[in-house]
Amino acid sequence: MHELALVQELCALATAAAERHGATHIERLQLRLGDRCGVDADALRLAFAVVQQQQAWQHTHLELELVPTRCRCHRCGHHFRPVDVIHCCPRCGGLSHELLEGRELELVALEVA
Repeated sequence: MHELALVQELCALATAAAERHGATHIERLQLRLGDRCGVDADALRLAFAVVQQQQAWQHTHLELELVPTRCRCHRCGHHFRPVDVIHCCPRCGGLSHELLEGRELELVALEVA
């Protein structure tokens, strides 16, 4: 489960950022998580619950914004959400596309006290 290592690194980065701003407590972490980024949202929540058992993180809230995959067809320019493993444009049937959203793994906000 690489999500635990990911959460540990995220917490280390958040702690360093909070310390740079003189904060003593992190209230909330807000992440954007694309459904094609390779990270399982439930496993990430579970990993965060493990990290929350440490004193410094007991009162920190993890907020996940799940970002669905969105593509743009190179042939006709149509924006669509793929429904299959093969991303076929529903308008023209084209198979060549650009992935616009869905790979995100971003720390969007850090609320400190």
